[in-house]
Formats: sequence, C-alpha cells, structure tokens
Amino acid sequence: MNTESYFNHPTFGMLFRICELEDKQELFTTLYAQRLFFIVNQDANGMSFESVTRMDARLKMENRLRQVRRSGAMAEFQVLQALFKRTFQ
Repeated sequence: MNTESYFNHPTFGMLFRICELEDKQELFTTLYAQRLFFIVNQDANGMSFESVTRMDARLKMENRLRQVRRSGAMAEFQVLQALFKRTFQ
C-alpha cells in the first residue's frame, strides 16, 4: 500500500506529507531538503499552512507516536516510527 502524499505549494514547491497529526491536520515538509515544516489544516474555508520549526514538528510527531502506541495500532506505529527516524535522526 502506497501512502505517500505530496502537495505543490506555490511558494515552497513540492511538499511531502509526513503524517496525520489530528483530524484534518497533517504535517508536511519540503520534499528535497526537509528543512521547512508545515502544519496543514483543512476546514470548510479550505487549507491553511502554518510554518513550524523543526523542533516543533518533531514534538508534534512524537505526540502522534504516543497516541498511536496507546491506541494499540502497532502496524501504524511502526510506519510512523520509521518516518520519524528518517526525518529527524
């Protein structure tokens, strides 16, 4: 199953979806350098982009990892953990 998702931002170029954080909220990073991070929110008015620091993105993803581990979804946890290691270590 291919779960990769991309978004072409008019200013920052191609963004890569790292993970879903909450309902209708996802964490993206720039595709090539993975130095800029964005939280993308979707609502009735469309999409909004919030630029976050690397440390904030890491903390958000760590929180998501804890949520998934507590829920018992081990397959999803392993996928997220691999993405976390590839992105932040």
